[in-house]
Formats: sequence, structure tokens, C-alpha cells
Amino acid sequence: MSGRTVPAPVAAPPLRAALAVWTVGLLIYLLAVFHRSSLAVAGLDATERFGISAAQLATFTMLQLLVYAGMQIPTGLLVDRFGPRRVLLSGVLLLSAAQAAFGLADTYGLALLARFFVGMGDALTFVCVLRLVASWFSPRRIPLVTQLTGPLGQLGAIGAALPMTWALSTVGWTTAYLATASLGLVLGVVGLVVLRDSPAQRSLSGAALSLSAVRASLAASWAHPGTRLGFWVHFTTQFSSTMLALLWGYPFLVRGEGRTPTEAGTLLTVMVLALAAAGPLVGWMVGRHPWHRSTLVISIVVSIVAVWTVVLLWPGEAPLWMLVVLVVVAGIGGPGSMVGFDLGRTSNPADRLASATGMINVGGFLASLLLVVAIGLVLDWRTPGPSTAYTPEAFRWAMSTQYVLWAVGLTQILRYRAKARRVIDRDALYAHLR
Repeated sequence: MSGRTVPAPVAAPPLRAALAVWTVGLLIYLLAVFHRSSLAVAGLDATERFGISAAQLATFTMLQLLVYAGMQIPTGLLVDRFGPRRVLLSGVLLLSAAQAAFGLADTYGLALLARFFVGMGDALTFVCVLRLVASWFSPRRIPLVTQLTGPLGQLGAIGAALPMTWALSTVGWTTAYLATASLGLVLGVVGLVVLRDSPAQRSLSGAALSLSAVRASLAASWAHPGTRLGFWVHFTTQFSSTMLALLWGYPFLVRGEGRTPTEAGTLLTVMVLALAAAGPLVGWMVGRHPWHRSTLVISIVVSIVAVWTVVLLWPGEAPLWMLVVLVVVAGIGGPGSMVGFDLGRTSNPADRLASATGMINVGGFLASLLLVVAIGLVLDWRTPGPSTAYTPEAFRWAMSTQYVLWAVGLTQILRYRAKARRVIDRDALYAHLR
């Protein structure tokens, strides 16, 4: 006998306990998406409350997205160091405080500061939930639960559509935002009781990473063309639906397409439902045809471009059915962006997967940030009267800025798809010869 002790197999955590932890984490992520999207139906109210222009309104979302994107890699490092439970609870408390401050703010500067911290709190949620999934579910269940987490979390945007529209018109700005902020306090208390980093331990702490180790991991991840392909996939697929959900969808539908506030809120809700419904289907297709992941993404992007082209070229206001098609197809871009993470997963070893995921996640939010700002600038340029008197013509000019991002993104997808396939073919040949 070798004398080596063989560890006993670790039993999988009870499914009921795993589901409880995942449900609380999912609810916190769902609330984060709600806070992220709450300004989408409050844009016109915000211009009147703070007396700001379209470009200044876009700065709210620009700042929020910039903070969110910039925090992705640091969040992964924080989770590795302090565990997902502590980071997630910190995130929901920060979100609650920031949302309350936004509701109480009476100047543009204070409101900007509040949105800064909304973006920071938002960034501390999704990565934590995925880490909890990896710790609590068996390997065969992790892909399914991960695929469900993203789309189900996006249902939080529904709460930022119809219910938030009703609250703003019924109880007013401050009360609406304070009420939503209180939800975070409730979930924080529930999370404090229910959440555990692992079945064996409530809170886990990891070793601190040196700066040189972080730099080496990031450089190695970015050097692989599969990571860059994932970045450009995320960049190209997500920005259209994110722009509509976070800020410009409601003003575009009301002022640009002549829809009532209720119709606009309903259309944005349909977009989120389409996103949630398409997620499992896209995940199934990726699992069945992994070699054609980028082809699936290209098909999704081309469909989004085609529908937007029809809407923008439609003489006068597009009919309601055409707008339904628009929000459904744009919503599918959300699950399409998740393909980028799968490309990063299969292109990197486990020890640098977190850094690759963080870099890929920056892509879509960087594109969304650029688009939100560009639309605000174009609206100010093409709006002759008061800052809120947006015209259908101004919105056609503004929404056309998407074509620049689509052109850049598709070009880069085609470029890095070829490079990634060459690397895969080279590695396969090397493994065969070895």
C-alpha cells in the first residue's frame, strides 16, 4: 500500500439548501437590475426635475455604465479575497443607499454622485451569484443554473418599466425611489441569514493576490484570440437592448414613435420577457453546436440591424406590431452576449477564467456607454427647441449611431473568429503530434 490517504467523496449539498442560497442571490441580482434600469422610464421626469439637457441625462447612464465596467475585474478579485457572501451583501447595501440618495437629490451634481454608487453596487452582484452557483450546485447542474441566472435576473427591468412608471406618476419621484431603496434593506437582512459561501462554511477568505500575479493573468487572458472574440461578441450584441432598457427606450417610443407611456412601458417589458425566454434556447444551441457559436452571434446581430433599419426607414411612425418585433429581436441580443463568456471559458484555463470573464463583460457595457452618450449628443444637436422637445426626426438621427458600433463589432468578430480557429487548429495538431 502506498500509505497515501484517499479522501472520501464529498457529498453534494442538499438541493433545497442550494436553491435557497441561489434564490436569495438571484433576488439581489434582480434588484440590482431594477436599480440599474429605473432611470429608463424616469428620463423625462429627470430632465424636468434637474433642468438638464439630453446629453446631461445621458451622463447619468454613462457614469453608471463606466463604473460598472471598470469594477468588473476588481469585483472578481474582491470575491476571490473576501468571498461572495460579504461582497454581495455589501453590494445590496450600497445599492440601497445610492438609490435613496438619488431619490432625495435636488441638484444635478448630487444625482450624478448617487448614480456613481448605483453603478458600483450593481457591479458587486452578478459575479457573486455565479460564484455561489459554482459552490452550491453539482457540476452537472451548474451550466443550467448559470444560464437561468442571467435571464431571470433581467426580469428586474420589468419592475423598472410598468410599476416604476406607475409609481412615478402616482406617488412622485422621491417616494418612488425611497420605496424601491427599502427593498434592498429587506433583502440584505434575508441574505445575512440565508447566504453561505459554501455548504461547509458561512464566509470564506482567500489569499491576497500580488500585483505582478494580477498583471500576468490579465495579459495571458487578453493574449488569447478567443478572449478577444468573446469581448467583441459581448460588445456587438448587447448595446442595443441595454440602451433601450437603461435610458433611451422610453423617450424613443413616446417622443420618437408616438406611443403612450403605457404602451412604451409594455414594449420595454416585452423586450425583457423576450430576453428571458431566449436565454435557455441560445444556451441549448451553443451546447449543441459549439463550433458555430460565432455564426449564431453574427445571425443575431444581422437580425437586429435589419429590424432597426426597417423601423428607422418606416415612413412616419412605425406600427405597433413592428415595434414589438423590434424589442423582441433586440432583446435576443442579451442572451447572444452570453456566448462571449462561453468563448472565454473554452479559451482560458481555470486559473485565469475570472480575469477573462471580467474583460469580456467590459465589452458590452463599453459599447452601451458610447451609444448612450452618442444618442444624447445627437438629440441635443437635432432638437431645435427645449431639451425635452425631441422630435421623431431627431431620434432617427440619434438611433442611427448604432450602425457605427455594429460595423466595428462585426468586423472584429470576423477577424478574431479566424484567429481563434487558427489557434484551435494549431493546438489540436500539436496535441496529436505529441
